[in-house]
Order: sequence, then structure tokens, then C-alpha cells
Amino acid sequence: MATPHISAEKNQIAKIVLMAGDPLRAKKFAETYLENIELVNEVRNMLAFTGTIDGKRVTVMGHGMGLESIGIYAFELYEQYEVDTIIRFGSCGSYNPEVNLGDLIIAEKTYTESNFGIAYGETSNLITAKNHLLDLTKKVDAKGFTPRYSTVDSSIWFYKTTEVRPISWFQEQKIDVVEMETYALYVIANALNKQALTILTVSDSLVTNESMSAIMRQDSFTTMFAYLKELIKEL
Repeated sequence: MATPHISAEKNQIAKIVLMAGDPLRAKKFAETYLENIELVNEVRNMLAFTGTIDGKRVTVMGHGMGLESIGIYAFELYEQYEVDTIIRFGSCGSYNPEVNLGDLIIAEKTYTESNFGIAYGETSNLITAKNHLLDLTKKVDAKGFTPRYSTVDSSIWFYKTTEVRPISWFQEQKIDVVEMETYALYVIANALNKQALTILTVSDSLVTNESMSAIMRQDSFTTMFAYLKELIKEL
């Protein structure tokens, strides 16, 4: 089978899918950690690879930038390919002076200023990840990882000419970091009774203006990659 955006046959997509905004980051993870790797999608250069991690079948795929982009891929994977679990991994910016470059973030909750959720019957701008995956992360943490469990802002803007909300507002709301996709992923997973989780590495600070380079974002997230591998073992 195929969708307008994915050319893979149904049996080429695993029940567990890891997704990154950057297809090259997905490729990096797949080539590093997957065995018996197979390229299963190249439509729009949104690369997808299927293979195994310790014998468990996994697909790794890009999802692009923004709520709308990940929303298309997540819906097609859940609905047409009958995927059970999607785990997004990516980068984020820090609103919190205590959250530093390189910190590992688990998106326990996600906030947005978008009305994306109304198409799926979701009227709240703040929703929570599925508890099953959060329970599994505690088992991974016991192996020596120290992620921060946070509320993330799924922003609809990357560039702005007007300050919609000051950083202090997000700090007051206990929203630690900002990215652009998690809200859509969690809304669709909840609507279709599927599993979803986002794991992030802090690449920028909106407080100190520190920032990783593009190459560092692509190549240096080794702790996040190792965490994902351990989480896959628990699924």
C-alpha cells in the first residue's frame, strides 16, 4: 500500500516508529543503531528506514517541521499503516535558566497556541503523554540516565516580528522548552488510541542565547540516541 506521502508497502513499516524532524537525523540514527536496515520511503526526501534493534523491528523516519507536517505523517502511520507507537526525537530551545544545552528532556506534557486539536476533538491547549510510555521511561532512567520531565511548548512560529508572549510567561507556566511538533503527535495519538512520546535534546537557550551548530544538532545527540535504544528494549 502507499499514501500520498509514504511509498512503503504496509509490511515494510514496523509497529514501532521513531521520528525526527530532520530526515538526516533519522538516517544517522538508523545507520548507527539498526541492523538489517532497509530504505522504505524516499517520497519528498522524507527518508524512512526499517530494521531491527536487538531483534525488535523498528522504523526510523523523518517528519519535517511544524504541527501540520508531523500531523500528516503521524496520521498516515497510525491509521493506514496501523503503527502502534511513535516516538519523536529532536531538538528544542530552553525557556528555563536551569535547563542547559545538551540536557535530555521527556515531554510529559505539551502546550500550544494553535487550534490544531479541534480537528481531532481536542479543545485543550495543554495535553499529557500516554502513561504507558512514561512508565517505561522510568525503567530506562534506572539504567543511569537523568532526563528532565517537562512541559514543552509546541510553537507555531519559528520567526516572529512581534513578541506574542514573553519568555517570562512560559517560565511562570512551568513550560521549560520550545519545539514545534509534539502537540500534534499527542493529539493524534490520543484520538486514535495510540502511543506517543517525545524525547528532546536542548540545542539552544532563549535565556543565554547559546546555540549548537547545525552539524552538532545532527551528530552530537548521542545520549538521546542511547536513551532511545534502551527505551526500544522496554517496549
